[in-house]
Amino acid sequence: MQNMLKENIGIICNRQIKTNSVEQFWISNLIVDLHILETAYASAYLFPLYIYLDEKNKNLFNHSQNEKVPNISPFVFEKLSKSYDRKPTPEEILFYIYGVFYSNIYRETYTKYLKIDFPRVPFTSDYDLFIEIGKLGKELTALHLLKSSELDSPIAKYQGSGDNDRIEKVTYKENEQRIYINKEKYFEGITPEVWNYHIGGYQVLNKYLKDRKDRMMDDAPRYCRIVTALYKTIEIQKQIDNIYPEIEKNLVKF
Repeated sequence: MQNMLKENIGIICNRQIKTNSVEQFWISNLIVDLHILETAYASAYLFPLYIYLDEKNKNLFNHSQNEKVPNISPFVFEKLSKSYDRKPTPEEILFYIYGVFYSNIYRETYTKYLKIDFPRVPFTSDYDLFIEIGKLGKELTALHLLKSSELDSPIAKYQGSGDNDRIEKVTYKENEQRIYINKEKYFEGITPEVWNYHIGGYQVLNKYLKDRKDRMMDDAPRYCRIVTALYKTIEIQKQIDNIYPEIEKNLVKF
């Protein structure tokens, strides 16, 4: 985890999955809790993109910019460079992997294996497709880190009358597409697909509010950005699924 105390980014996944569906993928530029994706049943693993070469430095809070190397096997670089006739960057590989992980087709195809072991990545031998998937993975990364400019115009709005902003009881009304936090205040513009969206073992929008029960809603703009991030994630997943079958037609052999 000391590698995440410096400028870095990493993909998070589980090795074993208890839920029936596979949704245990996330990304972070910070240290994370080992149960970020699940309950106490399974631990999450974070794979940093870069490893900092400061093994002799025992002070984990030293934020000096030491030498770093990609946390990717040279063998992977060798195989991809041979297939693409050029060497991909570590970031391009990470974004491609993250894009693949958010394909529903990939998740459904390999569910049996994803539930019992670390995920394995099918690399397309088509460079243009590699880049296309990577661009979508990069968009997902920006959304999930809440850094995307797409979030500056959120689809959700915090509405209601009165001055009670306490989160008392979370209720979703599908016919109104609203999430009520009490009798007067609510978030509107919440489609059922977004409300029901899960990451890991958690229903994201519901858990966020339930974890803050009896507290004041003092971060409504952030919650609206999260809603928007989920909405756009679903859109990008559909784009990935439209082209994912092309990946399986010609794979890099490792």
